[in-house]
Amino acid sequence: MHIALVLPEVSESNMKLARQIGVTDVVTGIPPSAGNPAIPFQTFLLLRSKVEDAGLTLSVLEGIHIPDRVKLGLPGRDEDIDNFCQSLRNMGAAGIPVLCYNWMAVLGWLRTSVSTRVRGDALATSYDHSLMQRGPLTDAGIITEEQLWESLEYFLRAVVPVAEEAGVLLAMHPDDPPLSPIRGVGRIMTSPENFQKLLDLVPSANNGITFCQGCFAEMGIDVPAMIRHFGFQKKLFFAHFRNLRGTATNFTEMFHDDGDTDMFAAMQAYFDIGFDGPMRPDHVPTVEGEENSRPGYTLMGRLFAVGYMRGLIEAIEKTR
Repeated sequence: MHIALVLPEVSESNMKLARQIGVTDVVTGIPPSAGNPAIPFQTFLLLRSKVEDAGLTLSVLEGIHIPDRVKLGLPGRDEDIDNFCQSLRNMGAAGIPVLCYNWMAVLGWLRTSVSTRVRGDALATSYDHSLMQRGPLTDAGIITEEQLWESLEYFLRAVVPVAEEAGVLLAMHPDDPPLSPIRGVGRIMTSPENFQKLLDLVPSANNGITFCQGCFAEMGIDVPAMIRHFGFQKKLFFAHFRNLRGTATNFTEMFHDDGDTDMFAAMQAYFDIGFDGPMRPDHVPTVEGEENSRPGYTLMGRLFAVGYMRGLIEAIEKTR
């Protein structure tokens, strides 16, 4: 496998630091363009060249923007899907192999606190569903799961053939938290059964999963067993290595060595399936000396996580 680091800012300093701590791959995103037109080939190419010129591999893009009118099946979605498909072609032509995307409409990643105290008073993100559900319905009103499944199938039937042609792997990220509904908004990427349904909707070698350990742990399942379940189907294209305590309705994100998931067993499962894709640490506490301006993505916690991951990998390699 390839240890990756997500770099919201692909700067020379960040890339140098990534190399120094043993990271080989970069994960980043491209912000949506005004009016949601297709992202030009040159944009992808220059980004890849910038990363490769620094001695790293740009292996994953987390997000080509998918507007809500696509996810909700609203008028205008065909134009948005056409733009998405052209962006996908351009991404593939530039040689970027994996696209991480999600099907969270209206409400994205949700937390009810970004200052929950964990080990040593580090600041972590947490979620309490009872607090979130006190909020009113969103302006979108009631969004049903049936509506989201219909729009997802419509999207995949249009996009998967383009991904196959472009050589890009589509890696669906779970809903975070994996609960439905939230303030009237349905969510469907919430269980292993629904992920299997995703894979079976449009069967393709290019239709797969971002295995976010944290989100799957929130589902209350056996994480190593689920890595094997999807991994032996060759459907794990990208992994987020994350730990937490609790389940979807009430959880706190922890240091990688201090949550409910047996991270050694999880890493062993990746070895068992022969996982050879990119894996990045995800959602870390903010430690002393850092500002909490980007909760979950501060630097020192991710340095700790990369070191922990490298130690697990070495231990498994030397004991097999």
